[in-house]
Amino acid sequence: MANKFGLGRGLADLQASRGAIPDISLLTPSERVVVKQIPLAQIGANPDQPRKTFDEAELAELAASIREKGVLQPILLRSVSGRAYAYEIVAGERRCRASKMAGLSEIPALVKTMDDNNAMEIALIENVQRENLNPIEEANAYKNLMECCDYELPDVSRLIGKSDSYIRNMLRLTSLPTSVQNLVEQGELSASHARTIAVAENPEALAHKIVAEKLSVSDTERLVKSAPRATASRKHITKTIDAKTVQDIEKKISSTLGFSVKLIERRGGAGQISISFATRTQMYELVEKLTKKNV
Repeated sequence: MANKFGLGRGLADLQASRGAIPDISLLTPSERVVVKQIPLAQIGANPDQPRKTFDEAELAELAASIREKGVLQPILLRSVSGRAYAYEIVAGERRCRASKMAGLSEIPALVKTMDDNNAMEIALIENVQRENLNPIEEANAYKNLMECCDYELPDVSRLIGKSDSYIRNMLRLTSLPTSVQNLVEQGELSASHARTIAVAENPEALAHKIVAEKLSVSDTERLVKSAPRATASRKHITKTIDAKTVQDIEKKISSTLGFSVKLIERRGGAGQISISFATRTQMYELVEKLTKKNV
């Protein structure tokens, strides 16, 4: 399982406790942080960057600011090998792009050693909290945190500072057809409209009807109530443990205790472990084993 950075604490909390320099909160307290000037020619983009679209006008405005004041916030990089570049962006691609537009040859950066999972994890978290992602990018960032970084919905909720229901509703957008997601990204369909039609059997047809007739969210809700529902639920279900892992856990506990064990996992990571015994004598034996400090 990927290492989670400060679960239960938002990125803002981490930043507040470790200084005002952006990105420094993503490093462990024991690391010596050194800002280096890295040639832009040696830096490559992160393929797991949640943001897929960059507003050219905003980049131009940032580039103008960089020409006047320089790059005030160092970006976060990691060293890579076997690629056309020596460093990969973990956080700060907008600053990197704007610096190139501003004509800079170097950019201040923090260089950290990390694996692919940790790099993806930091990139997703940094973008969700700091960048104005469009709804589809935001929803996919949450989905990737859960599917690629082994986060559960409550983990994402605590880390991002959003409610479980908010995260769950955003995740519904990832189940929509690509054509509907494109309408949301282009601003033709609101995220509220899109979430409402996600449970419908034919969200694509409904999306075009909403756009063509300029329906309100209330109108859309009434429309969805009268439309056929999808046969498969579109509600996001948090990733459960696979069957083999469940069996391995059951065998491990059973081998340790000497009793039959059953593991049941429910949605959201909750569940129970049941231990069976045949006699009262076995029950007392089990209690004795469970209450020993070395068990």
